Amino acid sequence: MSISPKLRALTGAAALAALGAPALADTHLHILHFNDFHSRIEPINRFNSTCSAEDDAAGECFGGAARLFTLINQMRDAITAQGDPVLVLSAGDSSQGSLFFTTYGGRAEAELNDRIGLDAMAVGNHEFDNGPEGLMVFAETAEYPLVAANLDVSGNNMLAGRVVPYAVLTAGDLQVGVVGAITNDTPDISSPGPTIIVNDALESVRSSVEELQEQGITTIIALTHVGYVPEQEMAAQIPGLTAVVGGHSHTYLSATDPRREGPYPTWVDNVDGSMVPVVQAGAYSRYLGHLVLELDGDGKLMFASGDTIEINAEVQPDPEIAEWVASMAEPIEATRSLVVSESAGPIEGDRSVCRQVECQMGNLVTDAMLSRVAGQGISIAIQNGGGLRASIDEGTITLGEVLSVLPFQNTLATFELSGADVIAALENGASRLEDGGGRFAQVSGLQYTVNSTAEPGSRISDVMVMSESGFVPIDPEMIYGVVSNDFMRNGGDGYAMFRDNAINAYDFGPDVGDVVAEFLAENTPYTPYTDGRITRID
Repeated sequence: MSISPKLRALTGAAALAALGAPALADTHLHILHFNDFHSRIEPINRFNSTCSAEDDAAGECFGGAARLFTLINQMRDAITAQGDPVLVLSAGDSSQGSLFFTTYGGRAEAELNDRIGLDAMAVGNHEFDNGPEGLMVFAETAEYPLVAANLDVSGNNMLAGRVVPYAVLTAGDLQVGVVGAITNDTPDISSPGPTIIVNDALESVRSSVEELQEQGITTIIALTHVGYVPEQEMAAQIPGLTAVVGGHSHTYLSATDPRREGPYPTWVDNVDGSMVPVVQAGAYSRYLGHLVLELDGDGKLMFASGDTIEINAEVQPDPEIAEWVASMAEPIEATRSLVVSESAGPIEGDRSVCRQVECQMGNLVTDAMLSRVAGQGISIAIQNGGGLRASIDEGTITLGEVLSVLPFQNTLATFELSGADVIAALENGASRLEDGGGRFAQVSGLQYTVNSTAEPGSRISDVMVMSESGFVPIDPEMIYGVVSNDFMRNGGDGYAMFRDNAINAYDFGPDVGDVVAEFLAENTPYTPYTDGRITRID
């Protein structure tokens, strides 16, 4: 939905009718929500990477801290003026994704949350990318609760007592329970460390909902960072939920946009006979979700409506926030504006592609990795699709764009592995296709077929490896040289075979982003491509 009709509705006499909600209700609770901000402090382009000043001036950019701040405050003020309660919620993963996070370690994102005035935030897996210290950056300044029912931080001296399973928030005359959850595979895809325990999300949320009900709380929001599919499972299986406000899968839900990935809200039948709305608002600050919950006098759900709002050029950046962003950008401007290459076309790196099939960005990155270790006996490169965080548009490529694609500061890791373990790695990569898991294997020096209809663990076939005579069938008994990144080599994204079975491992090569930048410089202008190295059967 465009911002203008929404604000006109909120500030006009027919506000609730314009939102699609029935005209009469005991209470309309408004939830303004965003998720997976991923350090998009500055506006983004249509490829989800930093927008140029020229494109921003031309009105071709979206989101960013200053526009997000403006829209939240305009809508919160308008809703409050019409006498309705409103909560502002973040479903996690404020961290990681731009040079602002690389430079400031989460402090920029934490300060933005404080400036916005969040009411609660779910902890996302990327809040642990810098270890427990990464979440501590938020915890030490937050004036709002950090919620995660399945996160046990009691064994960590810094975080103990700073993350709660749930919070009870006051919204007008309402007492609203907000229960958090973080994705179960956080230890595999981030770096919480041994002192942080991640329990089962569904059962932990169920227990917290029961506790809230025992306290007499009847309006209960699950604020989760577990993904669209698990969020629907929660909505179906946990009695007592009023709504689920989610994140992690970057799912764009909409009530009006035919490009949507699902309806806003998505209605789910609950085991108690009720229906529970599930919402998500895309990612990267491009959208703000606006959920309207119509509650009866007992705080029980009667109806829900709303939509996601695209934060486009119609939203004027807040001047004070824009000035704050500009001041933080000064130390990193020289680095990110450095031109490294040219591209003959857009380089596709969207998560909806790179976590499912061969993608242009996956080919670029794995080709660059393999090129860097040429002459070292390495014939296979494997990169997790979830490590690719943006696309690159046609034309000039800057170092900032490359580092937006590869923001994690992972280093090149080389090792030897049996053919059987290479096949096992590809099976791991294909084991989470249904929920868009980031472990999907982009490769170079390999060809393989993945059958998405087969059971996980039996999806990979026709694995071929490059040899001096061309591609030949992989030999399970043979030892091959492999290059990947240090995150995967140490077992991240489920690649336990890299951690446990690697021979002669070396994890301290150059930064993968630098490797790709140098490869692009050597191959300018770069022509994006796919060549059929991965075949998918559906």
